Amino acid sequence: MLFGLFSKSKISDQLKSSSNKISSAIAQIFTHKKLDAQMLEELEDTLVLSDIGAEVSADIIANLKAQKFEKNIDEIEVKKFLVGEIEKILKPCESKLKLDESSKPQVIIFNGVNGAGKTTTIGKVAANLKNQNKKVLIAACDTFRAAASEQIVVWAKRAGCEIIQAQKTGEDPAAVAHRAFDFARKNNFDVLLVDTAGRLQNKQNLMDELKKINSVLKKIDATAPHQNLLILDATTGQNARNQLEVFDQIVGITGLVITKLDGSAKGGILVALAQRFKKPIYAIGVGEKIEDLQEFDATIFARNLLGV
Repeated sequence: MLFGLFSKSKISDQLKSSSNKISSAIAQIFTHKKLDAQMLEELEDTLVLSDIGAEVSADIIANLKAQKFEKNIDEIEVKKFLVGEIEKILKPCESKLKLDESSKPQVIIFNGVNGAGKTTTIGKVAANLKNQNKKVLIAACDTFRAAASEQIVVWAKRAGCEIIQAQKTGEDPAAVAHRAFDFARKNNFDVLLVDTAGRLQNKQNLMDELKKINSVLKKIDATAPHQNLLILDATTGQNARNQLEVFDQIVGITGLVITKLDGSAKGGILVALAQRFKKPIYAIGVGEKIEDLQEFDATIFARNLLGV
C-alpha cells in the first residue's frame, strides 16, 4: 500500500470548502419545489462554477431533466441525484496502486508543475513503504534548484530512505536517474521513487528533459518506468486539465494524485478530469501529515463533495 486508508471523517472535514460552496448555491436555488427550466439552468451554473466542467455539468443536468423535470423535488433529493451521477463518473477511475513484486526495483516517476506537491507526496509514499518493510531509494532529479534538493533530503531522512543526488548543481537529471536505477538494481531495492523538477507544461525544453529521463531508464529496463504519476494541485482548478493533457502526451501518465483538497473550493475538478481522461485516480491529499495522503474512494468523495 503506497497511500493511507481513506478516512471518512478526514475527507468530510477537508472537502468542506467545496461542499459548502455547492450546498449554499443549491439552497438558494430552491425557492419553490417544482423542478423547472430556471432551476435546471441555475443548477448547471452551480456545477460549472464548482469546476466540474461545462460538458460534464450539461450531461448531469440533462439526466436530471429527463427524470425529474416538472416534478416536485426537494434540495436533498437533488443532492442525492447529483451524488449518484458524480459517483458513476468517478467510480471507474478509483484504483489502487500496487507494486509488482516480481520486478525489482519498481520505478515510479513523480511529475507535475512547481508547487503541486511532488516532493511532499514522494516523502509520504516513501514513509508508507518503509512502514511495510520495503527497501526504498529516492532519486533527486530536480538538479537545478538547491531548495528542491534540500527538501527531498529532509523527507528521505524522515522516512529513513537512502537517496541519490546530483554530483554537482545542474547535472543532467537523466544521468542522476540512471545512476540511481543502477544503484537500486545492484543493491536489491524494492522501489525507486524519482523526484523531478517542476515543469510548466508549455516549456518544451523542460518537457524534453522529462522525456529523456524516461528513455534513459527504459534502456536499462524495457519495463521501466513502471508508473508515471502526475501530481495535480486541486487549487488550480481547470488548469489541471491542460497539465494532464500535455504531461500525458510527453510521458504517458499512468495515474493521478490530487493534492491540496483541504485548501480548495475546487474539488469538482476531479469529476472533470475523470470524465475527460479516464485516468486512474490513486490518491488525494487532504493535509500535511503522512496519513493525509489517502487512497481515493469515489463513493465517499462524491457524497462529501455535495455534503450528503
